[in-house]
Amino acid sequence: MAFKVKKPGSSKTKKKKSTQPFFRNEKFRFILGIFVLLISAYLLIAFVSYLFYGAADQSKLDLPWKELVLKSDIQVENKAGKTGAFLSEHIMNRGFGIASFLFIYLLVVTGFKILGRNLVKFRRALVFSLLLMLWISVSLGFIFPKTNSASFIYPGGQYGFVLSNWLSSLVGKAGVVILLFISILSILVIRFEKAYVLFKNLFRRKEKTEAVKNIVSGEQAEQLVSDDSISKVIDEENNIRAIFEPNGEEDDQMEIKRAEDEIQPENQKNGNEEDGEELELTVHQIKEEEGVDEDFSGDGMEDYDPTLELSKYKFPTLEMLEDHSSGNAEVSNEELIANKNKIVETLRHYKIEITKIRATIGPTITLYEIVPAPGIRIAKIKNLEDDIALSLAALGIRIIAPIPGRGTIGIEVPNQNPEIVSMRSILSSRKFQESTADLPIALGKTISNETYIFDLAKMPHILVAGATGQGKSVGINVIIASLLYKKHPSQLKFVFIDPKKVELNLYSVLEKHYLAKLPNEEDAVITDIQKVKYTLNSLNVEMDQRYDLLKKAHARNVKEYNKKFISRRLNPEKGHRFMPYIVVVIDEFADLIMTAGKEIELPIARIAQLARAVGIHMIIATQRPSTNIITGVIKANFPARIAFKVASMIDSRTILDTPGANQLIGKGDMLISSGSNMTRVQCAFIDTPEVEQICSYISEQQGYPSAFMLPEYVGDEEAGPGEVDLNNRDELFDDAARVVVMNQMGSTSMIQRKFSIGYNRAGRIMDQLEAAGVVGPSEGSKARQVLIQDEYSLEQLLKSFN
Repeated sequence: MAFKVKKPGSSKTKKKKSTQPFFRNEKFRFILGIFVLLISAYLLIAFVSYLFYGAADQSKLDLPWKELVLKSDIQVENKAGKTGAFLSEHIMNRGFGIASFLFIYLLVVTGFKILGRNLVKFRRALVFSLLLMLWISVSLGFIFPKTNSASFIYPGGQYGFVLSNWLSSLVGKAGVVILLFISILSILVIRFEKAYVLFKNLFRRKEKTEAVKNIVSGEQAEQLVSDDSISKVIDEENNIRAIFEPNGEEDDQMEIKRAEDEIQPENQKNGNEEDGEELELTVHQIKEEEGVDEDFSGDGMEDYDPTLELSKYKFPTLEMLEDHSSGNAEVSNEELIANKNKIVETLRHYKIEITKIRATIGPTITLYEIVPAPGIRIAKIKNLEDDIALSLAALGIRIIAPIPGRGTIGIEVPNQNPEIVSMRSILSSRKFQESTADLPIALGKTISNETYIFDLAKMPHILVAGATGQGKSVGINVIIASLLYKKHPSQLKFVFIDPKKVELNLYSVLEKHYLAKLPNEEDAVITDIQKVKYTLNSLNVEMDQRYDLLKKAHARNVKEYNKKFISRRLNPEKGHRFMPYIVVVIDEFADLIMTAGKEIELPIARIAQLARAVGIHMIIATQRPSTNIITGVIKANFPARIAFKVASMIDSRTILDTPGANQLIGKGDMLISSGSNMTRVQCAFIDTPEVEQICSYISEQQGYPSAFMLPEYVGDEEAGPGEVDLNNRDELFDDAARVVVMNQMGSTSMIQRKFSIGYNRAGRIMDQLEAAGVVGPSEGSKARQVLIQDEYSLEQLLKSFN
């Protein structure tokens, strides 16, 4: 929507023209739209009743209109009364017949368009509905040229009957059939792109295939035709018969003709060689490199189907999601014009003239793009954020100066009545349904009302941050629900880490379908800090094992590997297996860092650095976007970041490296940073009961015998004491034990300070003290528990060792 800026001198004129005509008023449009919809409903009742009661009413419908209406003693069977029966007779029987129902469809589309809701593209629907109405009418008139004596209706209507008779007399019945076929074919091809592709494939030429079969016969020809990568035809005596260079259809035909010239009788070839110089051709045979498992052949076997074990699995349906967007208010023209005037007026106060202003309406934000007059500095407009917010009396004003690739300056203004973007509308969009991404995630809608979808496999990890109550947990549920609606349990596994114990617990019922966990672990959703460390290290082991398999299979990523495995080019007896994607979701990252520190950060950083190629991806969320939580190591390995509303500009810079998240309006309003691109998106809304219903629907279906088992990992705290040899104790062991018991604090750093030794030696002494029973196991960043309470007991223990 574009607005032209008028000169200051025309203010009086503008006031006079501010009142709109009644027929352009929104209330009038609302009343008119409802009226058109009611008319369409009335006609539907009349048309359907006419099909059943038209014969009974036929004698009365032959009466003049005035007599039929004015005489109250004349009654009709039609449920829509005399008017309905009269309209049905003239529109259907004396019009286009059964095809007249399309007229009702056009009325419905028109009514919704007047109300401001475009069900379909109106002009296209109008043109094709009229063409289809005419085609159906003529077709039925041609098929049923005469009505039965007991029948009262022309199936094609009077127009269809007359037109079909006229065409039959003009081109004959065969010509009418051809015309009808060509016309419906044209309508389908022009209206539907898939129909065009289908018809095109039916009539595709196969000259190249037939030519190859003519040159070479038997099994050799079938092999060449089925393999597009083969570029030479070699006979039984290893002589080259043809060389194919697939540079286009014409080139292929030329090369095949050369092959036919080559395969000529020997006497004819010798005759040709006498005229010219014989060219000697040397063929260099390249031996294929032998791979470890490439010799395994799956010939005669069907492709491996990873979904076969759960072949009856059914994805959740869209009916499980509520349409929260119903009844949402749209941005009115009055609001747009008022905001435009206030922006222009505020800029003029600071002597900033603009030449053009345009508005793009989104679900919660309207973007006003302005083009400043020549000579205006962009920084001058950028500094007016607070002044524009004051004049509009709105929060969350954000100025983008300039908009990349547009040559304009953007001013984002919150709508007075923001729209709720429902998860159902996002998942039902064509963009999501037809997505071919490996891990498609539909997150919400952009400012231009387009569905925002990204591929997690390309991100490949996401950092989500935002203040409490701004939509972070809903955003996590949206991401998970997108994957549940798109990926089969055999193709995707989740690892849920939830220190708060309540956010991700809903998904625990998916254990035998979608979840992965450590062996002999009871809880599917991991909440214990110690088990979190084991799980993250187990994922590192899984990552290393997958890289080993990729190396053996000569594959660069998990997609290539799975493609080889499905086509049975990898031998399962040699350790190969189908690799599902693994998505690790950590809901409260700050709590893990505060409790375990480097023991959590380092395995996460290693997964983030290396796991993309083997199909392991991470989504970590935190409500504390501070530098001690989101460290440089984390930021370096999480290029894709999602920021909900935060309290300060510093927090915004911590997440996105730029301000902006502090100017969001909350309730799912977010900024997504991917590389150098920054996109503002309104997150879709999915309520907790909807998540519960989806999980319940999946859990009630047949699942695997158990969850997907990660590699077993034995922590250093369990393996260490058993491996320590107390017969080879450190020289400072006795003194360190006395210091620990005296201070009642088992700390490696304390031993390091007291005895001025390195950290590694102090750590070994601490392991020996643990093996001797002086201190307890490690508790992360906390000091170890001292198990011996007095020095006498300690001396008795030391004597036993000596």
